[in-house]
Amino acid sequence: MDLATAKAVISGGASGLGYATAERIIGAGGHVVLLDVNEKQAKASAAELGEHASFIVTDVSNEDNVRAAMQAANEFMGGITLAVNCAGIATAGRTLGRDGPWPAKLFSRVLEVNLVGSYNVTKEAAAFMQLNDANENGERGVVISTASIAAFEGQIGQAAYSASKGGIVGMMLPLAREFAQFGIRVNTIAPGIFKTPMVAGMPEDVQESLGKQVPFPPRLGRPDEYADTAAYIYGNAFVNGETIRVDGAIRMQAK
Repeated sequence: MDLATAKAVISGGASGLGYATAERIIGAGGHVVLLDVNEKQAKASAAELGEHASFIVTDVSNEDNVRAAMQAANEFMGGITLAVNCAGIATAGRTLGRDGPWPAKLFSRVLEVNLVGSYNVTKEAAAFMQLNDANENGERGVVISTASIAAFEGQIGQAAYSASKGGIVGMMLPLAREFAQFGIRVNTIAPGIFKTPMVAGMPEDVQESLGKQVPFPPRLGRPDEYADTAAYIYGNAFVNGETIRVDGAIRMQAK
């Protein structure tokens, strides 16, 4: 698959990892539709990306909302060949905290956005991808979801977040196997500690401390390094059903 002809939908695409991926695709000549709940940021980001980009205000946890957004994205680009799931929340809390057990509704909300949201975008995008003409490798589309190293080494207070990211890793292979008949590949990127907008808002000394925990290179990951990985996955037809850690060899401790 060639980024120059990519027609991508990117959830959480208005900023951070999603926006970096959008920049990479637009830079190569492709088209992008940003799906994001932040209308102001999404509008500004789409404008920065140029005429090959658009945005649709989308709550990925709402199935009907995602289905309508995908229909609009398909019409804007004349098809969909790539879906990148970057939308997510990182609400944290100890299961047995000072105020008592953590509410299940907070746990459920993290799963609704991170896990169910990724599933919604995946299935609705794949419904359009299966209609594409196959390329010389028989490919019709690619799905890339964003997990986290927390899927494997979740810290105290990350039960909900780790469960949601572990679920993304877990559903990848069954989806890749099912979608094989349509020529659609499904992969996952598991980032380590990246300089996303959330981290960038932390004090500089805190950012430096986090970066020094990474074995090599001892710094925070850059969004363009996530985009590099997404571009590699899209272009390599034999990468399928795989989770790629992009983390500088860090393995998180309990807290």
